[in-house]
Amino acid sequence: MPRDRDLRVFTGNANPMLARAICSSLDIKLTRGSVSRFSDGEIRVDIDESVRGDDVYIVQPTCAPVNENLMELLIATDAFRRASAGRITAVVPYFGYSRQDKKIKPREPITAKLVSTLITAAGAQRLLTLDLHALQIQGFFDFPVDHLPAGPIIADYLIARGFCGHEVAVVSPDVGGVAMARAYADRLDANVAIIVKRRPQPNQVEVFEVIGEVAGKVCVIVDDIVDTAGSLTMGARALCDRGARAVYACATHPVLSGDALQRIAESPVRSLVVTDTVPLAPERRGARVQVLSVAPSLAEAIRCIHQDQSVSTLFRKNWKTS
Repeated sequence: MPRDRDLRVFTGNANPMLARAICSSLDIKLTRGSVSRFSDGEIRVDIDESVRGDDVYIVQPTCAPVNENLMELLIATDAFRRASAGRITAVVPYFGYSRQDKKIKPREPITAKLVSTLITAAGAQRLLTLDLHALQIQGFFDFPVDHLPAGPIIADYLIARGFCGHEVAVVSPDVGGVAMARAYADRLDANVAIIVKRRPQPNQVEVFEVIGEVAGKVCVIVDDIVDTAGSLTMGARALCDRGARAVYACATHPVLSGDALQRIAESPVRSLVVTDTVPLAPERRGARVQVLSVAPSLAEAIRCIHQDQSVSTLFRKNWKTS
């Protein structure tokens, strides 16, 4: 990608505030265009300026309504491909359908692979995302995937508020999240604990045991997604039952579906720190939810990609999640 090609950022309807914040950090304007609907609900994308040969970044997390936002991303990508964009990067801060990344039982789909195939077929040539639910999803794409951690942003926020040292226990909500918890613990100079659980059905959880020392400690549960908040709130209660002094939580993607906010309000969780990968209206945040912006990090990654510079050296220094 020649470095003299113009940098373009376009947004669908999923998270335009994040796209505008990215543009502000890059000191550029959003590419003019719109994503609207025909009278029957079909999606229509209009690009109102020439993008021929340009380096285009489409900001569109596939959050709720998931299927609408996914189709917007695919159609916008196709529109830019047909407008002769030089390169198209799908900026998908929250990658929907990522929780179905493998077959657990017979006759199940692998929707993460299906979505990656659709994005590729639409014309994307690169993916920029944060904290995929499963790292192997990167291998579902046949083009470069820039996978950023939101952990450094959240960890710096925690450190600034004194959540560090051996009086703090970073808690993984399951065995699969141990690598992320370890990365947080290394940054916070804290201990690690693990909640052992099982899911009898999707969005249902049962806590079996807590591994690690949590009695008398301030516990910080870290995860990539908080959806129904069932795992989070049950885990918080299990920690309190085992003598935790206080429980806080952090998650990159605040899906917060259904009664999640009510569950959190009625739980021992004192505060939930999330990012703006998924838009969260002020009236839905409540007193316990703190939102941090990933726009500066995404903007810096876009700048590096555009200038053919390394992304990993900027965002993975002193942060290992694998």
